Amino acid sequence: MKYLIFSILLFGLTSSCKNNTSSPNDNTLPNNETKKKPLSPHETAMAMIGDAHVHIDYSSPGVRGRNIFGELIPFGKLWRAGAHNATSIETNMDLIIKGQILSAGKYGFFIIPNQEKWTLIFNTRWDVHGTDKYNEKEDVLRIEVLPSALEDSQEHLKYLVKKNDDSSGIVSLVWEKTKVEFPFQVR
Repeated sequence: MKYLIFSILLFGLTSSCKNNTSSPNDNTLPNNETKKKPLSPHETAMAMIGDAHVHIDYSSPGVRGRNIFGELIPFGKLWRAGAHNATSIETNMDLIIKGQILSAGKYGFFIIPNQEKWTLIFNTRWDVHGTDKYNEKEDVLRIEVLPSALEDSQEHLKYLVKKNDDSSGIVSLVWEKTKVEFPFQVR
């Protein structure tokens, strides 16, 4: 009798454990519901340029059949340069961008897109949702860049940090059929 009770308990325990396990790549919830991928997944871009570590943290929205620049992201209006929270750029060393110094630190990265020139803004507030708490008085650097057209459409917003050599690199943003970038030097 003891053996029968022990066997039933052991069978129940192993069955319970087997039904509640999932692999790290399992994309289902209980009741066989599928997890939805986020529409604007969290992404990062980074590179080592000499001793400088340049790191960009952002959410990557998709085009999803929409017209982006000039419509979803209006020209002449402040944009958080991603989705959800403001995009942030962090560097452990001073960078020189268009002759101006961006001191080592972490910054909110904002953009004012226009048809001909875009204004790229580095602001002391990096931990904010959208542009809610943006204050122009907290800008540490503003530069203007020219956008360029892409031949192929880029579905999701993507940042790249590319090393040119041990003392310089380029940060690029590509989305839909638009690309903007700025070169930098490590100070």
